[in-house]
Amino acid sequence: MNGDEIVRSGTTARWSDTVAWNGLLFLCEVPEKLDADIAVQAKEMLVLLAKRLADNHSSPTRLLNVTIYLPQAQDLATFNEIWEAWLPTGCAPVRACIHAALTNPLMRVEIQAIAASDA
Repeated sequence: MNGDEIVRSGTTARWSDTVAWNGLLFLCEVPEKLDADIAVQAKEMLVLLAKRLADNHSSPTRLLNVTIYLPQAQDLATFNEIWEAWLPTGCAPVRACIHAALTNPLMRVEIQAIAASDA
């Protein structure tokens, strides 16, 4: 693969699970356990994010930019506690946290990220 090639995985008519280009990995994660509270959804989603990063030759230490969407503002403190425990020390990406409605009202969090990849 040359550096300018765009590589998509998990592509549907509407989205791709990941897009890799020029050493950058673009991805988005949503929770699977929609009947769970913010703590369960956040922990589950961060496990999925770490796996997707690893599957694409990256890791949480290589996150560059993250946007977190929380539909319920009161979930921020719980999410931050879980995020800070998950993220390796000294590796915090640029981050924005946005209070916004999500497409599925049962989702308590969604994360969109850009990471460096070794692929």
